Parts: sequence; C-alpha cells; structure tokens
Amino acid sequence: MKFLQRIGRSLMLPVAVLPAAAILMGIGYWIDPSGWGGESQVAAFLIRAGSSLIDNMGILFAIGVALGMSKDNNGSAAISGLVGWLVTTTMLAPDTVAMLMDIPVEQVDAAFGATRTQFIGILVGIIAALVYNRFSETRLPQALAFFSGRRLPPIIVAVVSLIVAGILMLVWPVLYNALVAFGTFMSGLGSVGAGLYGFFNRLLIPTGLHHALNSVFWFDVIGINDIGNFWAGTGELGVTGMYQGGYFPVMMFGLPAGGLAMYHMAHDDQKKRVGSLMLAAGFASFFTGVTEPIEFAFMFVAPLLFLIHAILTGISLFIAAFFGWTAGFGFSAGFVDGFLSFNLPLANQPYMLILQGLVFAVIYYFAFRWAIERFNLKTPGRGDEVDLDDGAFAGDTLAPAAPTANQGTDGRKQTATASADNEFRRKAEIILDGIGGKENIASLNYCATRLRFELNDMNKVDENRIKQANVPGVRKAGKNNLQVVVGTEVEFVANEIEKL
Repeated sequence: MKFLQRIGRSLMLPVAVLPAAAILMGIGYWIDPSGWGGESQVAAFLIRAGSSLIDNMGILFAIGVALGMSKDNNGSAAISGLVGWLVTTTMLAPDTVAMLMDIPVEQVDAAFGATRTQFIGILVGIIAALVYNRFSETRLPQALAFFSGRRLPPIIVAVVSLIVAGILMLVWPVLYNALVAFGTFMSGLGSVGAGLYGFFNRLLIPTGLHHALNSVFWFDVIGINDIGNFWAGTGELGVTGMYQGGYFPVMMFGLPAGGLAMYHMAHDDQKKRVGSLMLAAGFASFFTGVTEPIEFAFMFVAPLLFLIHAILTGISLFIAAFFGWTAGFGFSAGFVDGFLSFNLPLANQPYMLILQGLVFAVIYYFAFRWAIERFNLKTPGRGDEVDLDDGAFAGDTLAPAAPTANQGTDGRKQTATASADNEFRRKAEIILDGIGGKENIASLNYCATRLRFELNDMNKVDENRIKQANVPGVRKAGKNNLQVVVGTEVEFVANEIEKL
C-alpha cells in the first residue's frame, strides 16, 4: 500500500495540469463541435493546446513517477523516466515492429497502435526511479568516471527499456486482443453488457487498456460504432448511444460529488489544498468529461474507493441502457457534449440522465464518505503518505529567496531576514540532534507542514529533545518513519537540516 501511495503522490504534479488542458479542449470543441477546429482558428488553437497535454499523459506520468519516487527528487531521475518512455514507445511503435518483423506496417497488430498509454508511462517511471535509487551513487573506473553518479541511471534505463519493450512486444498484443474479444462477448448481453463494459472501462483506466474496450463499443471494430452512428443518426432510437449515455451521470455529477466528499474528509490543515485540486478536477469532469485529474488523485492511494467508482459506473450504464436513456459524445461525457447532443434525433429522454445524475451525486458523495471513514482510506489530505503539498516533489528543497537590492538598503529588513534564518538554523540543529544525528538519516523530505524522515534506527530518537525546537508535534509513522510537524515554514527548516 505504501508503494501504491508513493505512486499516487508522485502523480500529483502531472495530474494537476490536466484540468486546464481539459477545459481548453472543451471550450474549443464547443466553438466548433463538428470540425474539431477545422473550421475555426480559435477552436483549433484551443483544442491543440489542450490536447498537447491530454494526448501525452503517458510521458507526463513517466517523468512524474520517476521524479516523485526517486530518493532525492533529482532531475536525473526525471531524465531517466523520459529516456525510458522514448525507448519503450519507439520500440513498440507500429513502424518499428513492422521493420523488426519484416512485414508491411498495415499487417502490424492493432495493439501496437495503442501503446502510448498511462500504463506504459507509470511502468517506465517506476523502473527509472528504481534504477536511479540503486545506481545514482555508483562510481565507475577512472576511465569511465564521467558516467558515474547521476549520469549513469539514464544510460542503464535505456538498456533496461529495451528488455521491457521486448517483453511487451509479446505480452501487449495478447492483453489487448483478449480485451477486444471480451468486449465482443459483452456486446451480446444488452444492458447487462453495457453495465459490465462501464465497470471494466473504469477498472482499466490506470493501465490505459480501456481503449481496447472502447474500440469495440464506440467504433467500428465489430460493427457497433456507437459514437459514429449516434451523431450520424443512422442507428436505432433508445439503443444507439447505450454505451455512452450512462457516463453522463458519473462524469457530470458522480465524480464531482465524490471529490466534494474527499474534500470534506480531508484534515483541516489540508482542506485548502485539497479543495483547490478537487474544484479544478471536478469542474473539468463536469464541463468536459475528462476524469483523469480526479481519478488519478485517489486510484492508487485508495484502490478500494476506485473499485467502488468502477462499480457505480457499471450500474449507471446498466440503468441508462435498461431504460433506453441515450445521449452521445464526440469528446467525452461532460456538459459540453451533453448540451450539443441534447436535441439530436437519436437522443432518447436525455433529461432523465440529468435526474439520474443528481441521484448518483448523492450516492457518490455518501458512498465515498462512508468508505473513507469506515476503512480510513488515505485519500488526498488524509493520513501519513498523501499530503497535497505537492508531496511528489518533497525534497526539492528550494533555498529561501535572497534579499533584493532594495532590501539590501533597508537595515531592518536585513536584520529580520537574518533573524529568521537564525531561527530556522536553531530549529534544524535541535531536530537533527533529537533524531540521532545525520548518520541516522536514511532519507529526508517534507510536505506542507511536516518533515518526513526515514531513519536507520528509531531507538536513537529523543522526542523531548525534538520538542525543544518548539515544534507542534512529533509522530512515529512506521518502524523507521518519523514525522516532525514544523508548520508552513517547513521548507526552510528542511533546507537548514540538509546544509547541516
């Protein structure tokens, strides 16, 4: 669980940029719903700007996970993640596979056209972090000394990524095609199949393999083509759109309500930070139907909650399909697409999806609150491992800003700055002494208010000595993990400890 929480924490920074990108795409698509910007330069500008991030979540995750899970959050880890992504995805690209197999690119398995996924990004990010943590302090012989230390991990990752790509060349098509076959089977189950599709669609989001299922139901892989037929008006009323309609209650109402529940359940000192993320992510989900910002905020840190979300999504699609309430989307099931498709010929009682959405908002809110409280789930703003501070980059200890030229002419400001620095230094010295000295530190990072130590020997900790630094609290968070609550100036105390 701690490992999953570290992944979730590492994703906070890349996830935080997605709502803005989603909103840009939503507005652009609203301006020009038919041409995706083809008939409007303004729409094209906004759509391309937003899609530059939405379409490249994999690479954002590769860099974010590699950096966030590295032991010291060094830029070399991020470069290692980027190297892993470039090598792996290039080797799995259809043209590369065609060349290696000596076949025309048209004969390459369709699975290789869907490898630039979140799963690949997270996988190579984890590998890059593990390699960096293991080899970033390795010393090579004198003749190769230039490649020692932090220059070595990206080189090793490049080699490891070739092995990973070789394995995925065998495994990926099997997984992808198995999901396509499973989707084909579900398509014959009517509304039950729609519900199962919704459940597995959400469950596969972390891997990116949900695109394999989507291709069966939304496009013309086996002749369903739910999206194309709905917008063209060539399907059957109450049937065409059944694999789309049930998403609107979840994306427009359910997930934002779940985000509200996570905000309400966050610790008081984290509510502002959690609220800012959930507001942006919830609005992106409601307005554009882009759910990743809110889903990736809890899927790794609280997998049980994500399972509940997947189940509720399946139930929503089943209900909508059973009653024949249909609506469609070209982008995703947010307000923009719902509004644009409301009066299309094959839209069947779409207002009922709004009523269903209001009910699902209540269900999501109380289901999330119950689960978080009942199982003490470490959702954003709760627990020991997940603080939305950006915890992914805790340890990027930025030095306090130097006084400006104007400040230099003001003796009082200089004195105040010096006094604050001395206070941070004094606290750092006391805390360092209280944890058993620098030799007892395995790793140090910090969040919004706390220093987080991984110690070699917890028996060397003197809590009374630490409290002499006038800190609000000390907490043992595990066999070797110690947290010292400092307050909002924790960054500067961490700086001083690193200097010491």
